Amino acid sequence: MSLTDISGVYVNQLPVTADDRGSLMEIFRTDELPELYPPMAYLSVTLPNRSRGPHEHVSQTDIFVFLGPADVLLWDNRPDSETYGMHRILLDTAPGTQVIVPPGVVHAYRNRGPDSVMIANAPTSLYAGYGRNEDVDEIRHEDDEDSPFSFGSSHE
Repeated sequence: MSLTDISGVYVNQLPVTADDRGSLMEIFRTDELPELYPPMAYLSVTLPNRSRGPHEHVSQTDIFVFLGPADVLLWDNRPDSETYGMHRILLDTAPGTQVIVPPGVVHAYRNRGPDSVMIANAPTSLYAGYGRNEDVDEIRHEDDEDSPFSFGSSHE
């Protein structure tokens, strides 16, 4: 596991096991991330030349696995963090790149390529809580024109 220059953010290249039938990639193991227990997982598809975010979570950690190339932008928005204010850009993630994003780190990703990109996520909170009856743990910055978190002119 590789810690980035933003405290608590990890980027890992997951191993692939291949044989004559195809391949397999383990996207989450509790023995490798024992402190993180995701109650759900989902797949999303981001279309070419589109982005998602930026947003952050109050208490949720995201465990992303990019199954195709994407640019990932991260900003530490935690005032009590030793890396507060630091940002990081991961360009063209390789398929199988795992990015673990803790609460308070603003994150976004974009697909600059010609094909759709699939992303798996195993967040540590249920979306909208148990039975989808709670507030969503998300602070959205993408609609704020004055937000310091943006892709610049390429933000969609």
